[in-house]
Amino acid sequence: MNFALILFSALVITGGIWLLDALLLKRSRGPDEREPMLVEYAKSFFPVILVVFGLRSFLVEPFKIPSGSMMPTLLIGDFILVNKYTYGIRLPVINQKIVQMNNPERGDVMVFRYPADPSLDYIKRVIGVPGDLVEYRDKRLTVNGKPVLTANTGTYSYVGNGLNYISAAVYDESLKSTPHTMMTEPDKPSVFPPQVMDFPYRENCSYNAEGEGFTCKVPAGQYFMMGDNRDASNDSRYWGFVPDKNIVGKAFFIWMSFDDFSRIGTTIQ
Repeated sequence: MNFALILFSALVITGGIWLLDALLLKRSRGPDEREPMLVEYAKSFFPVILVVFGLRSFLVEPFKIPSGSMMPTLLIGDFILVNKYTYGIRLPVINQKIVQMNNPERGDVMVFRYPADPSLDYIKRVIGVPGDLVEYRDKRLTVNGKPVLTANTGTYSYVGNGLNYISAAVYDESLKSTPHTMMTEPDKPSVFPPQVMDFPYRENCSYNAEGEGFTCKVPAGQYFMMGDNRDASNDSRYWGFVPDKNIVGKAFFIWMSFDDFSRIGTTIQ
């Protein structure tokens, strides 16, 4: 569901009714005649819709985490805020960038429109920026020939799909100055080659047939994304790169978490 389009439509309809009444209908009413109910509702809702539309289009937009692909950083059901202007100001609905600001950096947690179906919003971590050579073999990440530093910090257990009890190894990973957490399951391959789709710039990637890993060269204007829950994430390994035009914004704040109240008010690393 394109909520931005729904809000925009409501804005146009209520604003149109208000304007039509001000220019035409109001003149035909008597001085003591009451406004039609439709006009009253339009005049009441238009300012509210305008404020909501402006805030979520240009400043911040709330999202709910639907899956465990970003665990342990983000949990299923977390409510987060996404900064809409960090990577540039875009026109709502058509998502056309009109003001260039910052570019996504390695390590950012980013919301974007899923390239294979832009009606869906995904959230992953930026692993590779344009021009990067990303390699992931035997659960070890290398960017431009330099291994990304990791430090084991313990284990994380949770109930996965099918009520399976999963215990994963947790690491601090340093893609930028502030490390973030990610986790892997030692008994799973780095990638499942049969699940790899035929995506744009597929020739930029090579996969090991046994699932030991892959190498991808990130094209200009594209980004390589992976989930922090490395072995339970449908990400760029399988459906390819995220074009700049699909970017929604940078996730930065957890404003509600019903499973763990201590997470409320924390920033996203």
